[in-house]
Amino acid sequence: MRVVYFGSGPFSIPAFRRLLQSPHECAAVITQPDRRAGRGKKTQPTPLASHALREGIEPIRAEDVNTPEFVDKIRSLNAHLGVVAAFGQMIKAPLREAFPGGCINLHASLLPRYRGAAPIHWAILGGEKKTGVTAFRLVDRMDAGPILVQRETMIRPDETAGELHDRLARVACDAMDATLVILEQNLDFPGEPQDESLASLAPKLFKSDGYLDFREPAERLALKCRAMWPWPGARCLYVGSGDKKEEVTIATAQALTPAVDAPPGTLTEDLCVATSEGALRILAIKPAGKRLMAWEDFVNGRRVVAGNRFESLKS
Repeated sequence: MRVVYFGSGPFSIPAFRRLLQSPHECAAVITQPDRRAGRGKKTQPTPLASHALREGIEPIRAEDVNTPEFVDKIRSLNAHLGVVAAFGQMIKAPLREAFPGGCINLHASLLPRYRGAAPIHWAILGGEKKTGVTAFRLVDRMDAGPILVQRETMIRPDETAGELHDRLARVACDAMDATLVILEQNLDFPGEPQDESLASLAPKLFKSDGYLDFREPAERLALKCRAMWPWPGARCLYVGSGDKKEEVTIATAQALTPAVDAPPGTLTEDLCVATSEGALRILAIKPAGKRLMAWEDFVNGRRVVAGNRFESLKS
């Protein structure tokens, strides 16, 4: 089959590489335009665009793939199918209909759970034990189309959103392979409708979603640290001796269940953080502008003692 691949973010790269290795033909790569990014605000291509160029493929950068002119351009490619992964634009009906087989999307959750922009973060935050990748047909409603293939995987107890992202990107290769086998035999394969009663949302995250509040239970805080690493980061203020404040991001932590007789946010004698329910043992922490480090290194470097505390960044 001739396939047009739509992608932008890092999640889209492994499946793109797999497509190039498959017996199918990649008719074109569509990605978002170059954007200003990083501290220097230099114009940079999307991660997929950079990878396509390394493969000798000039990607097509599109500000809006749904314009009539762009739809005509896609139709002229005479491709059978569109494959979408971490693309960043809605694919409307006229563009989907430019392909005899429509468009399929590779989504990093077990739909209908966690529809939206941040399914990996919300699955960890929700305490899920498993997740996966769903290949489904795109329709007008967000992540609501019929399911073609699902691949499941367990979420490791200490896995961060960044680690799970990279692992699911590899799982997406298998989901795409299986989907292409099905559609090669029957391009009109309808798939299974999603059970709307089981649907949940995974909306886009903002920096403020990572703010820690130690009045929450330790279990919830530990999940939040993993779910928000590396972005937007589970952030708070460390208040050391002399009430000196420093913004930090907690990357990983463990929840301890015994009750703690100390105000939430206070460091106990064993240098765990008191919460409303139990205590939080920090494992890895990143001071603002510094590298990620083990908690022990932070403790030694700042001479952390019991009674020091963490405060919320919330106003």
